[in-house]
Amino acid sequence: MLSNKVSVVDSHVVHDNLVPQSDDTRKPKPRTYFPETWIWDLVPVSDEGQASLQVTVPDSITEWNANTFCVADNGFGLSHLATLRVFQPFFVDLSLPYSVIQGEIFSLKATIFNYLKDCIQVHTTLIETPELKVDACPGCQFTSCLCANEAKIFVWNVTATRLGKVNVTVSSVAEDSHNLCDNRVAVTPLQGKTDTVIKPLLVKPGGILQEKTQNAFLCATDNTVSEEFSLTLPAETLEGSGRATFSVIGDIMGPALQNLDQLLGMPFGCGEQNMVQFAPNIFILQYLKKTKQLDPEIEVTALYFLRTGYQRQLLYKHDDGSYSAFGKSDTQGNTWLTAFVARSFGQASSYIYINKDHVQDAVLWLQKHQLPNGCFQRVGKLFNNDLKDTVLDNALRCLKNVTIDETSLYVKALMAYVFTLTEDVEMRQELLDKLEKETSKLLHFKDFGFTESQNCRGWKGPLEFQSPYSSSEESSSMIEIVAYILLAHVSKPDFAVSESAVSKLVHWLSKKRNALGGFASTQDTVVSLQALAKYAALIPHEVRDVKVTVKGKEASPLEFHVHKNNKLVLHQASLLEVPGMYTVQATGSGCVYIQSTLYYNTPPPKTEVVFLLDVETVTRECDGVRKQFDIHVSVSYTGDRETSNMALVEVDMLSGFIPIKKSVEELKNVFLVKKAEIKPDKVTIYLEEVRGRPQRSAQSSSTKVVAAQQSTLF
Repeated sequence: MLSNKVSVVDSHVVHDNLVPQSDDTRKPKPRTYFPETWIWDLVPVSDEGQASLQVTVPDSITEWNANTFCVADNGFGLSHLATLRVFQPFFVDLSLPYSVIQGEIFSLKATIFNYLKDCIQVHTTLIETPELKVDACPGCQFTSCLCANEAKIFVWNVTATRLGKVNVTVSSVAEDSHNLCDNRVAVTPLQGKTDTVIKPLLVKPGGILQEKTQNAFLCATDNTVSEEFSLTLPAETLEGSGRATFSVIGDIMGPALQNLDQLLGMPFGCGEQNMVQFAPNIFILQYLKKTKQLDPEIEVTALYFLRTGYQRQLLYKHDDGSYSAFGKSDTQGNTWLTAFVARSFGQASSYIYINKDHVQDAVLWLQKHQLPNGCFQRVGKLFNNDLKDTVLDNALRCLKNVTIDETSLYVKALMAYVFTLTEDVEMRQELLDKLEKETSKLLHFKDFGFTESQNCRGWKGPLEFQSPYSSSEESSSMIEIVAYILLAHVSKPDFAVSESAVSKLVHWLSKKRNALGGFASTQDTVVSLQALAKYAALIPHEVRDVKVTVKGKEASPLEFHVHKNNKLVLHQASLLEVPGMYTVQATGSGCVYIQSTLYYNTPPPKTEVVFLLDVETVTRECDGVRKQFDIHVSVSYTGDRETSNMALVEVDMLSGFIPIKKSVEELKNVFLVKKAEIKPDKVTIYLEEVRGRPQRSAQSSSTKVVAAQQSTLF
């Protein structure tokens, strides 16, 4: 017989602090265990349909609701709700933010509750530790009378000095007192006169999070290959913020596969960002199917994100079939984005349902904007200015009229890929020969000739490449160039493939990946993942058995074993010696992708900036308590261009505060604000552009967000 009954031993539980003590020598235990859910377990029951489970009551002063769901061969049962009340008449409730920033002064609040029938006099103390610095407050009172059913809030200004989880301890004692409280004599409880609460507080580093990755694709053929990794921290690193991880996986696409929740993440933002996050799903599915590694779990996840991205992209569709970054709020569609959508939807139709009209309407719109010479008219606004220099929206006939020797390396690489797809062997080979000549030396240089000490702006070298963009944008362009060259080599299996040339490109690209398996920016991530997926499917590297050893000067060695049964499993460990020098050795037979990731925080840079940000706050007080404040944000563009790209302003909340949704919705009425996204700890504001000021004052956009204490909204 299946029983659906749940019972509790006692519906009123008195905490240990209030258990009678014969001689008052038993010291009350601090309360430290505050789970959000308590019992969450599978329990086998007897043939009679009963089971007894012994558990320890958490330290939360609350009422628990309990029920069970039982399953058996002959059916299932759902119990009635039972309650369990954990209570003590005198206790401390400690309110902590989820996290604080190291060095930030924040308000720590403790509320003392008295449900006794008598008045008591309490003295409340925040225990100061080396990790928590408590500001002196000579005028503050931490001793107070508390009568029946009253509560008292005590506040300290605290600075967290150490990173990580720091314990916060608050203790309140009902003191012996002969003073009157509300014309009544204060009493001392016979037991339970002290309550102590200990809760952990997460302390995060301040400044700006920086990330440095070092990658290598090592192939061992019954011999030992090695790579040196130097983890160095810059002088301006905030103390204690340095940490590092090391990872090994037996597939070059492994880092992307291990971060499906981010590279195959839920698409968001504007129409451009959505498509840039949508496209890699297709490449990864193609690769996994080709190599017969697509397991059901990955497939379900990838298909879910594809369907979600498809539906979301329709929000940016115009009635004429075109697409733009913000849909119908833009005056017209954009040529490049519409072409990108048509291409990606066509590829995705092999995996999910795509309405063919959405592809055909986009193509028809493009045809209407084709010029007599075969080129396409540039229509609409593209918010990534880097993409305006590409020829993705040019027709093939337009490309053939280009004088190759007068084009940039980027255009040559893109054309080589285009003529590979169209199987124009002559044009393809001519372009690849020129690319080989121009890049043969550069592939041996760090970052194509850039060093960390060089300011890359305006650099000229063998590429004759001069860019108006920042060094990160130049790095992104270079990654995209190499990716297109690799695509030109591997996109047509029936063409001869130079493995030595391809190997150089793959090794160079591998060194540029970030910790998630992506690259410097959105566009180069899409192209590079497509290129690496094509390469890995065309030239598979079998992993038999590879042992990877990581040795530091002082830290104990780390050892990883990769074989054919776990090649898609990410092996990862923390590197304890930071900064430090490490030697990585791979022995055995097979190829592995290895990566070290160094994280650290630095103060905001004092280098030349192209955006200026002014922030002001206006406090709103209620009964002398700061419960809300306005955040006024003004952003100005001071760069050399006429306008900036689309600009994103991220407004992080002060610890313990969250944004008020209504104030975020009102941002839509602000000039140049195209969209605003809200999270519990952050508001992201999308600005269409911010205009430059060659000989005039900077153009700015001003917004306001209202932040409220977490406790005031619940």
